[in-house]
Amino acid sequence: MAKNIQKITVLGSGSWATALVKIISEHPEIAVTWCVKNEEYQNHIATFHRNPKYLSSVEIHSTSVTPVTDIQQAISNADLTILAIPSAFLSETLKGIQLPKDKYYVSAVKGIDPKSKQVIARFLENEYQIPSQNIGLITGPCHAEEVALEKLSYLTISALETDLAQSIEKCIACRYINTTVNNDLYGAEYAAVLKNIYAIGSGIAHGLGYGDNFQAVYVGAALREMELFLDALHETHRDVKNAAYLGDLLVTCYSQFSRNRTFGNMLGKGYSVKSAQLEMNMIAEGYYATESVQNLCNELELQLSLVTAVYEVLYQSASARLIFNKLAANLS
Repeated sequence: MAKNIQKITVLGSGSWATALVKIISEHPEIAVTWCVKNEEYQNHIATFHRNPKYLSSVEIHSTSVTPVTDIQQAISNADLTILAIPSAFLSETLKGIQLPKDKYYVSAVKGIDPKSKQVIARFLENEYQIPSQNIGLITGPCHAEEVALEKLSYLTISALETDLAQSIEKCIACRYINTTVNNDLYGAEYAAVLKNIYAIGSGIAHGLGYGDNFQAVYVGAALREMELFLDALHETHRDVKNAAYLGDLLVTCYSQFSRNRTFGNMLGKGYSVKSAQLEMNMIAEGYYATESVQNLCNELELQLSLVTAVYEVLYQSASARLIFNKLAANLS
């Protein structure tokens, strides 16, 4: 049975939240409440119909989008809430907030909560007792910057129940967004986490001077590792060559808009982890995910050489050049 979704809250002030607000506002029958981080953002958007800091070229439809700062009220009044804030800030942002269990929630975070070490679907289930059948996921391949330019982009909607995924799809699909749905909620979310880690490695390799030939072999190895990890963690039928897996991996490893690739590129060029983080204007989700995934690999007794390589550079101060020289010698 299709879900009745007429009011959507988008939680987040960054580029991806802005892109999602733009996409959903293409459906004038849906009332969008955009919950931003402070009154300065709220007043700027209400006055100028643009995000003051991210994707400022995107005009916000004032007739269907209402900017607010009250998180509790925004979530309580919505049929569905989309979480589009960096995972590093998720638990703090929701601290003290009640999430009604009869509402629907969609993760657009593509990260792991660093405190609980859980992907967002599990975080919602375990920390807020949200029923798993009320949770959805939005994954790519899609960059916010291309949404701003209305370039044809692709989104995958995942949920355990097909009718929820299809109901969300109706709120997302538009003239420049093609959509598909699947039931691999946890696998698709972990794939979105993994591709950020692999994109950091891709960026490191680029910063070190490795070329396209290496990158092609690297991405092939990353896909094999992704499939191995997903099967070990949540064995179910999935085709990792589909858009939510291979497609999102490719665009995150290769695109100039990929913040994780940019972060890795800075490390490959000699930046320290801290200095690269300070210089970037946005959060690289893969940084926080790498430690959690490496720990999971240890628990599952999985040997994922690419994840381990990125982990050693990020968390053990290993030489990026030495690690990737070793990695390159063993890739095939």
